[in-house]
Amino acid sequence: MKKRSLLAAALLLLGGCAAQPGGGGLEPSATPADSDARARAKVFTELATAYYARASYKVALEELRKAILIDNRYGPAYNVFGLIYMELAEDKLAEENFRRALELDRTDSEARNNYGWFLCSRGRYDEGLEQFSAALRNPLYAQPELAMANAGECAERKGDLALAEANFGKSLKLQPDNPNTVLRMAALRFRQDRLPDAQRLLARYEELSPPTAASLWLGVRVERKLGDRAQEAAYGLQLRKRFPNSSEAGLLQSGQYE
Repeated sequence: MKKRSLLAAALLLLGGCAAQPGGGGLEPSATPADSDARARAKVFTELATAYYARASYKVALEELRKAILIDNRYGPAYNVFGLIYMELAEDKLAEENFRRALELDRTDSEARNNYGWFLCSRGRYDEGLEQFSAALRNPLYAQPELAMANAGECAERKGDLALAEANFGKSLKLQPDNPNTVLRMAALRFRQDRLPDAQRLLARYEELSPPTAASLWLGVRVERKLGDRAQEAAYGLQLRKRFPNSSEAGLLQSGQYE
């Protein structure tokens, strides 16, 4: 999962969704003082999430430290800690914080989704898929399509293309116009050598989102296999002009199409 998907989940905090049942809310016996501490911790966590969105990780960490100093049992703060440490490649700290978030609230599907992606991105595919499954068992999970799409990419990385296809399909049923998932499915269809389907999905992606280096590179390879040299060249030209320093442009330059 790219950072954009992680960010989409994290930004639910900013929309006030972190206090849903099973999402780090207060116990029924909470006192007014407890409630005030939780509210203040939530504000600092929201600030940290905004800084995370801008890649201002140092400031985000400072805000999170304030949050847990006020309320060290506020699970969403540890979830965002995990996201930041994952970006910083501090794997031990990332895992510790995701686990802490889940110790505090085992039904926190946002934390499970993010922890699942952390595990998959580190090659621990089966463990990651277990986390996605656990996230999806929560009927109150606000964005199940994210976990489904991430499970699809995790399964594809593992080499289980049938499971990948099933998960991408479920995600698209819930959110058919998500450009990231459409592109993921297009790339899977290319890998399966289902080229007309890949071409159709890529065209759909282009209706939904501006081109990226990844989408243009996929277009080059799809059209190359289909034998449409003019369209292949058009994609290649866009890739070189728009993203000249991308790894995809480098692959194009060196002719590494596979």
